[in-house]
Amino acid sequence: MLQRLIDSARHIVFFGGAGVSTESGIPDFRSQDGLYRQQYDYPPETILSRSFFTAHPEEFFRFYRDRVLHPEARPNAAHLALAAWERAGKLSAVVTQNIDGLHQQAGSHAVIELHGSVWHSHCGQCGRRFAGLDAVLNDSPVPRCACGGVIGPDVVLYEDPLDSDVIGAAVAAIRSADLLVIGGTSLVVYPAAGLVDYFRGNHVVVINRDGDALGGYRRNDVLAIAESIGPALSQVHV
Repeated sequence: MLQRLIDSARHIVFFGGAGVSTESGIPDFRSQDGLYRQQYDYPPETILSRSFFTAHPEEFFRFYRDRVLHPEARPNAAHLALAAWERAGKLSAVVTQNIDGLHQQAGSHAVIELHGSVWHSHCGQCGRRFAGLDAVLNDSPVPRCACGGVIGPDVVLYEDPLDSDVIGAAVAAIRSADLLVIGGTSLVVYPAAGLVDYFRGNHVVVINRDGDALGGYRRNDVLAIAESIGPALSQVHV
């Protein structure tokens, strides 16, 4: 059934969450072994907030380097399959909640990163921008720019709004799709999860490994696949 839907589609959009990257060794937030179930002096959602970053940058970067950054991670079968769909002219865009940059490493170009990327950072004082991880992986407890300002990651922290231009691009992509494939997300984190409601096509595929494959999505014309996303996408030929 999935193969048939892919064959008939001309403008596929993939909407993905943390479950896309767990097969690359990056833990998600809400599973049994996710960040929210690990013990720290502060809850992860507190540490990863804008106010905590501002008030306690050293504690923030200790957690960020230890638990959020995974420079050793490599694209898995799901990332590689989606890149192949794009090269074949089937996939119009990947809309991702992930910040790991693995879609781009796999070769995808039309990637809309709702929550930013760990691979970019900037100085909060002078605005200088930095590519790669070197700026935040240096030896100082708090990375600083030459001007003395704190270098912060270009990721959306708790209390931050989503970028309006990024949201607009995601909405436009989803609205124009004729097939929406949702994978590795429970669709419970808003406002990102609400973007799938802009889909106007006829067919939706939801792929989730654990529990209810549909997660928070309810629609009559859904093909639900309770399987790991890498193997599921690898079975499709384009």
